Amino acid sequence: MRVLVAGASGLIGTELTRQLAAGGHEVVRLVRREPGGADEIRWDPAAHRLPVSAFDGVDAVVNLSGESLSRVPWTAARKRRILSSRIEATTTLAESMREAPRPPAVFVSGSAVGFYGSRPGVRLTEEVPRGTGFLADVTAAWEAAARLAPDGTRLVLARTGVVIGPGGAMKPLLPIAQAGLAGPIGSGRQHWPWISLHDEAAALVHLLGSELSGPVNLAGPTPATAGDVVGALAEALHRPYLLPLPSPAVKLALGQAGRELLLADQQEVPQKLTEDGFVFRDKTVRDAMARLIEARRR
Repeated sequence: MRVLVAGASGLIGTELTRQLAAGGHEVVRLVRREPGGADEIRWDPAAHRLPVSAFDGVDAVVNLSGESLSRVPWTAARKRRILSSRIEATTTLAESMREAPRPPAVFVSGSAVGFYGSRPGVRLTEEVPRGTGFLADVTAAWEAAARLAPDGTRLVLARTGVVIGPGGAMKPLLPIAQAGLAGPIGSGRQHWPWISLHDEAAALVHLLGSELSGPVNLAGPTPATAGDVVGALAEALHRPYLLPLPSPAVKLALGQAGRELLLADQQEVPQKLTEDGFVFRDKTVRDAMARLIEARRR
């Protein structure tokens, strides 16, 4: 396939483009600077500028653009940017696809587990309705923008959880655990919907060739709590898991970001992926953490 990728330089985008190239696919990257070669096309999502010619010969589009959620605290300006960066990029892609003489066959657009809000005791399959909170509002608007894609283009909304990789959510946790300061965040019993970086990208590649459409949960096959995730990181680093970070301290230090990113209880279930035959390489959060630390030591 010829695959157009927005957000190719990010954590997930870098691994996705690597796996696509390894699989023999042709990758074209959207960039916001002067193109450095024939495999790059300049766009300006804030100005809704993307040449229709970008879709010439393109079989699939993957949209991973958006301001990082891990930049905290969430000030009013930051929250506006979190929302606008996703809406601008997704709307620009969808509207330009509609103008293309031959729209791509499939559009995989990023979304997040935040759609469900915090739902203690609920198995979050794709059938569960939208929750409440800032991230639920953001993801609902993000997915609505993606639905502007042409009717003939198969649309997949990739609702991603916590990605276990060298950046993203793990970036602030790694040095804390390395220093031996890791411990339960809040109660530690809230579910965190983890997935390894390898499986996140592999799932996106799978979705390009699948017949699935609509929301698809991207989370590991074995549920894990916050305690399981942070504990697995400490274990992989051979460091203690002792020092708690109580919920009041999380809320005081990080405000809404702490409540929705660290204290939310979200048992996301990859029901559609599993039923579609996707095979996870990293089946437990311990597997994912062990591979992450092994890769860092090379």
